[in-house]
Amino acid sequence: MQTNLSPEYQARADGRAAEAILRKCVHCGFCTATCPTYQLLGDELDGPRGRIYLMKQVLEGAEPTRKTQMHLDRCLTCRNCESTCPSGVDYGHLIDIGRKLVDEKVPRPAGEQAVRWLLKEGLPSPLFGPAMKLGQMVRPLMPAALKNKVPAKQNAGRWPTQTHARKVLMLAGCVQPAMMPNINSATARVLDAAGIQTVIAPKAGCCGAVKFHLNDQDGGRAEMRANIDAWWPLIEGGVEAIVMNASGCGVTVKEYGHILADDPAYAAKAARISGLTKDLSELLPALVPVLKPKLARQPDANKVIGFHPPCTLQHGQQLKGGVEQHLAALGFTVQVAKNEAHLCCGSAGTYSVLNPTLSYQLRDRKLGHLSELKPAVITSANIGCITHLQSGTETPVRHWVEILDDALA
Repeated sequence: MQTNLSPEYQARADGRAAEAILRKCVHCGFCTATCPTYQLLGDELDGPRGRIYLMKQVLEGAEPTRKTQMHLDRCLTCRNCESTCPSGVDYGHLIDIGRKLVDEKVPRPAGEQAVRWLLKEGLPSPLFGPAMKLGQMVRPLMPAALKNKVPAKQNAGRWPTQTHARKVLMLAGCVQPAMMPNINSATARVLDAAGIQTVIAPKAGCCGAVKFHLNDQDGGRAEMRANIDAWWPLIEGGVEAIVMNASGCGVTVKEYGHILADDPAYAAKAARISGLTKDLSELLPALVPVLKPKLARQPDANKVIGFHPPCTLQHGQQLKGGVEQHLAALGFTVQVAKNEAHLCCGSAGTYSVLNPTLSYQLRDRKLGHLSELKPAVITSANIGCITHLQSGTETPVRHWVEILDDALA
């Protein structure tokens, strides 16, 4: 797509980066067919191609409006469009640039600013854990909209104490330890059963995604640098990988090298961090033969485990089919929805708070397809998807590693 940058953006690195992405777009519209918001709204401007035109207009000097901002805000950043784009348009990075440029020109109402500030400062805050505990205590008294964001209290289970020669780093995450602590301890127990020790750097915090995607890109980069500093001694000490059990964090950490490429002090370290980062499912091919003889009980083949592959896993990281294939090799009956398994569940980080109507429509659509499987349990690979789906169903929703951990226990 030919783009004629205005002088304002010719002088900016982000403007030139956006132009390079735009030039790959051939207006084919394949992306529109797999865009969740276009599926719901039927508006060209609520699909990737329409949003690309809006961003192109801004880069060429058109003045953005609140309407421009709204259409960009409605994007889930699910990156489904990237999976179906024949031209390799890097839409995920483009939408980050476009939102930043539009927000520089279009002020948000005070109430909207306040909510976004609370999300970007509150979720990664050390105060989030105590606040979540308080919320869980009064959860029965909460209105439904708030209760949806506060999962019932969960027992984390024991953390393994055995040491192993093989070690991996794991990012605890900013919200996962408070909301669903068993995911992290189950990960450590499963890896321990395979002879791998899980190490957490105490000073590592939020992966940076929350702030970065809420247009506090400097704040997001600061969190990324802090994580690199916290991890670096352990990386130099010989950990073999940085394992992510939340695909939303994983896709972000895998992009540290891209995001910090222009930072002379961190570019090389960030690239190494990205290269070492693996989603937990990427370890399964090596884990399956080791764990299979250690299953305390054989999985019930008649019990269907529904699996919702998060967008950050199947589109952001381009990891498809691994969880289903390798859990099946262990004897589990794992199925994805027969319809629209590629579509977003509507969680999308903070999207469910900022765009609840669309978010819940997508959640219910996803749960409707999953319910056709008659699953005993629904699983996923991202804390946001798990809590969001659980808010709409009585069927238990868990991380797939917890199911494997139960079978090993």
